[in-house]
Amino acid sequence: MRALIAFSRFVGNTFALWVLLFAILAFMQPAWFLPLTAWIVPLLGLIMFGMGLTLKAEDFRDVVRRPIAVLIGVLAQFIIMPCAAWLLCQAFSLPPEVAVGVILVGCCPGGTASNVITWFARGDLALSVAITSVTTLLAPLMTPALIWLLASEWLPVSFSAMFISILKMVLLPIVLGLVAQRLLGERVKTAVDVLPLISVVSIVAIVAAVVAASQAKIAESGLLIMAVVVLHNAIGLTLGYLAGRLFGMPLAQRKTLSIEVGMQNSGLGAALASAHFSPLAAVPSALFSVWHNLSGPLLATVYRRMGRDSAKNEA
Repeated sequence: MRALIAFSRFVGNTFALWVLLFAILAFMQPAWFLPLTAWIVPLLGLIMFGMGLTLKAEDFRDVVRRPIAVLIGVLAQFIIMPCAAWLLCQAFSLPPEVAVGVILVGCCPGGTASNVITWFARGDLALSVAITSVTTLLAPLMTPALIWLLASEWLPVSFSAMFISILKMVLLPIVLGLVAQRLLGERVKTAVDVLPLISVVSIVAIVAAVVAASQAKIAESGLLIMAVVVLHNAIGLTLGYLAGRLFGMPLAQRKTLSIEVGMQNSGLGAALASAHFSPLAAVPSALFSVWHNLSGPLLATVYRRMGRDSAKNEA
């Protein structure tokens, strides 16, 4: 069991490498990964079930203890990324399915990987977990509402269908995870120790399935979509940090806001796009998953040094 836990940690620490590797493999050999398209929604449910297993009451204490900081983070998440996505779609005159895909990933809640990146960047980890948890729980209402508001000019959007999908994909698995945690108690600890492995395998499989299903379209317009994804991520990371600065937050919280806003739950974006639109609409989410798992650790390295330099200056 120790070997499995150690391997799970290794895979979790090298997450970006596996996502990139299998995205390339899926592009080169799509036939190998096409059967995984039927598993996108169950795999996302497995990730959310794992989140439910790890959630604790103290994760929400910051909501009560520091409501203003959490509120700023939640508002920044649901304002900056959706608006940035809409502006990029307009600026690049993206085709309808691609535009909806970009807006979709922009309207998703923060990704759980942001908590790990925040810890590495020496940000405010408790605040990061609180913002991720709150935005995830608000996703069944906020995500379909924002997609309907911003993406309806390109393709028809059903708020009710998306609301039900997110309840099934996100809220129900989280609730089941919380129930399992309560019923099994300490026995859940073993499962939690191997969650990094399960999460990485699930996200890698989702990305590979989306890339394989849209290989021809990626070959045709992948560079444009990638450019939009990189810009979208950069805007979120930058404006998240500036929002923290605007409200006078300390450095650790500014780092947290930057990472929370810039890193999305791209697995949810890919699953929603595949279920309600088309494989092409899922491509921005898949590419976002590849990119933000590269940009996040790079930025965290810079942020980590900022904290060290700040401490030296204070000394």
